[in-house]
Amino acid sequence: QVQLVESGGGLVQAGGSLRLSCAASVSIFTMGWYRQAPGKQRELVATITSGDSTNYADSVKGRFTISRENAKNTVYLQMNSLKPEDTAVYYCYAKHRGPIGMNYWGKGTLVTVSS
Repeated sequence: QVQLVESGGGLVQAGGSLRLSCAASVSIFTMGWYRQAPGKQRELVATITSGDSTNYADSVKGRFTISRENAKNTVYLQMNSLKPEDTAVYYCYAKHRGPIGMNYWGKGTLVTVSS
């Protein structure tokens, strides 16, 4: 079993910044972030591999930066120039390498961006 623990959510004004952190109990090949707004489906925000290959949703590209510290089994999401439409519960995500690898999810951290 793998545990993912998120932190760093909160309330911020439009144009502000937040940094989310997610600590995993073991090393995992792919880690990242999804988000889900009230009444909406969960959507991918960004992912990163242990080799630092990254992938971003078009809506956050240029504003968000994902990074990781493999020695700490931790992934970060630096969120700059936040917009009200970024308001959502952000979930840490992890998956072992390969098509049979299990998906792991954190319990989520709320990000609220006021106008």
